[in-house]
Amino acid sequence: MSYFLRLLILVIVFSICSFKLIGQTNSGYITKNGAWCWFSDPRAIIVGDFIVTGWVKSNGTIEAGRLDLQTNNVDTNVLYHKLEKDDHNNPSFLLVDDKKVLAMYTQHNKRELFINAIDDVSNLFEFGKARRINPISREEYRKFPKRTVTYVNPFKLEANNDRLYSFGRWTGFKPNLMWSDDGGLKWSKAKVFISKRPFNKKNRPYVKYYSDGISKIHIVFTDGHPKVEPLNGVYYVYFENELFYNANGEVISNIEDMPFEPHQASLIYTPKESDGRAWIADIGQDENSNPVVLYTKSPSQLNHEYWYARFMDGKWISSKICDSGEWFPKTKKNKKESEPYYFGNMTIHPDNPNIIYLSRKVNGVFEIERWETENLGETWKNEAITKNSKYDNVRPFVPRGLKANQNEIVLWMENKKYTHFTKFKSSIKYHFREQ
Repeated sequence: MSYFLRLLILVIVFSICSFKLIGQTNSGYITKNGAWCWFSDPRAIIVGDFIVTGWVKSNGTIEAGRLDLQTNNVDTNVLYHKLEKDDHNNPSFLLVDDKKVLAMYTQHNKRELFINAIDDVSNLFEFGKARRINPISREEYRKFPKRTVTYVNPFKLEANNDRLYSFGRWTGFKPNLMWSDDGGLKWSKAKVFISKRPFNKKNRPYVKYYSDGISKIHIVFTDGHPKVEPLNGVYYVYFENELFYNANGEVISNIEDMPFEPHQASLIYTPKESDGRAWIADIGQDENSNPVVLYTKSPSQLNHEYWYARFMDGKWISSKICDSGEWFPKTKKNKKESEPYYFGNMTIHPDNPNIIYLSRKVNGVFEIERWETENLGETWKNEAITKNSKYDNVRPFVPRGLKANQNEIVLWMENKKYTHFTKFKSSIKYHFREQ
């Protein structure tokens, strides 16, 4: 064989291989036994060459996982054996320094909060023993007499001397805040920061949070649960310099004067019966640290509309993304669905709010899709991440710490069977998308 013929063959082979490499997708399972909710975040973070995430197993065990971004190898570690069969209890994660990570989680409407720590997440993947924390003080309980510890959302703010903050629904069935100044070893007692007056122990606002870790924490919340509230609006505040502000930068409360009432916050969606009750999916920020919010309107329980809101030039601009279909739990025969507002869900790219991943019903099955806008949500282009699936794919999440110039990765929950948040056979999957 001549030199030129051999060279031609090599060029052809290289071209074919290169084409496959450029066009290939990379999907897989992080675990085949795990579920999560969407009100304890970040559910997944990027630390160096790893994604650290976690879930609740079908037997109630809380487990953390580490996905190697170079090899796709997965390591797992049990945080708490058989804590409770409930997907509300998934762990959230916080990078305390370059390598130390805290995993924080609760049971559902119980009394304690749990923390596991690992000093070097790039080394042996083994968290320390769980520490129990009671976040509720007697003083705060006297003012808001209900004890329901659920959800954990931890953050660190560099501008506040690396103070750690953690948010959840604890005292009074209301959003609470506590903090730590020693890397998470000791925590203040929690304080309620949102509550209507007079106190109503049955009312429970739902909250999502986002922070870039520098100085600000974005907060979006609702009046309550759409299953309970006849009208359910969507509100926004941000937390900075130990103060709460509305979207226009006006101070509405400080830590000493908490809580504030919902009407003091900025209103994103004014609820109307004709438009339906709202719920929230995610919050992020743009390049100017302005909030970007994903929420739903449900004019019918059989169709949850997906909406995208940005705060621009002193006002909220909201646009509909798409219809998503009904709830995803598989209602038992001859039974009424107990969670008709469990929509497929959405997540924002943490470093590019023009990109979202969502789950909607396509040909009878919930599928994951990537949607991108170039005009603040006026129009969208979308691509399928999953298609022709056998099982529902729901609750996607883009790991916090992902940069806009990196290959994208999205995680989500695949449901072999999901009838209730205490009865599920679910997996956590991932998908890499090359730039």
